[in-house]
Amino acid sequence: MRADAPVTFLTQDDYDRLVTELEHLSTTGREEIAKRIEAAREEGDLKENGGYHAAKDEQGKQEARIRTLQALLKDAKVGDVPAASGVVEPGTVITAIVAGGEEVFLLGNREIAAGSELDVYSEASPLGAAILGLKVGETSSYTAPNGREIAVEIVAVETYAGQ
Repeated sequence: MRADAPVTFLTQDDYDRLVTELEHLSTTGREEIAKRIEAAREEGDLKENGGYHAAKDEQGKQEARIRTLQALLKDAKVGDVPAASGVVEPGTVITAIVAGGEEVFLLGNREIAAGSELDVYSEASPLGAAILGLKVGETSSYTAPNGREIAVEIVAVETYAGQ
């Protein structure tokens, strides 16, 4: 594991689901998209061939997803998400007052919350970076993309129990 890589905690079920998705995209998925590109190519002029361009765009998105899954699975820690210790860390559910309103969200990778109603913020996001390591009752702030300074107060830190 790279020293600078964020640790993503995955349950065994999540890990297995992502491995299955990667296997499908890397084999059957690639074969299917190659057939679609070839069929569109046989239709003639590629400049005005919408089917060809759509298939090439889909191929690019699929290859990007394959790279994302490979990197995620390579650096993932499989098992239970660590129990919350009252400190904001990846894999915890945070209740915070953000810009005056209460929000509940998961800090970590959105793959661990697939199918969940929770919003997910990466620890590398402006909000995630501002609160990482804080304890209940502590405050911080971050600069939003529009340049506005946003205050954050940690209200609760809980273990993510899954969907």
